[in-house]
Amino acid sequence: MNRVARLMKKAEIKSKIARKFVITTNSKNTLQPSPDLVKRQFRVEQPDKVWVSDTTFIGTREGWLYLAVILDLFSRQVIGWSMSKHNNTVLVQDALTMALWRRGKVDDIIVHSDQGSTYNSGEYRKQIRAHELHSSMSRKGECLDNAVAESFFGSLKNELVYHEDYKTRAEARQSLFEYIEVFYNRKRRHAFLNYMSPVEYEAKVARI
Repeated sequence: MNRVARLMKKAEIKSKIARKFVITTNSKNTLQPSPDLVKRQFRVEQPDKVWVSDTTFIGTREGWLYLAVILDLFSRQVIGWSMSKHNNTVLVQDALTMALWRRGKVDDIIVHSDQGSTYNSGEYRKQIRAHELHSSMSRKGECLDNAVAESFFGSLKNELVYHEDYKTRAEARQSLFEYIEVFYNRKRRHAFLNYMSPVEYEAKVARI
């Protein structure tokens, strides 16, 4: 065992520590979830036709920081996001409010999420209806039904979060903001987008 440790030190290799699994979706009390209108059809030909949303957690020394995002399936751009120390309805409502503000007047959009209680709350559903949007939800236990949002969180954590040790939620907020708005949306190239960034892809392809 000591020999392995010496070899790892010489090669500058560090062992990975298993991360505690935390459940962020509470669907126990969810009643009558919306039907799945997306059905894993993740290729969309125009912007503002299908938005996908999800929530995750970021560890800090102060405690969890929760992040909710909304991505446009057309370009994979994060068009709405919100952060809070509480995983509640306000968190997902604020992300949707940002998406609506950034996109201007829109309607008839499918907004897809999991069956979490925050997404199935009366307040969030009211917000969806008020803007003439259509609620869609993954089937229970089928994470691949929301694969694009899950993939974004995977990239965020592998490329940023797992390499950081956030002392405060404020420090994490600033770091996540820079990743989303400065790097991911404007610089990160995607094979799915012909190796363009989400913002670049929308600007070029949406005009064709």
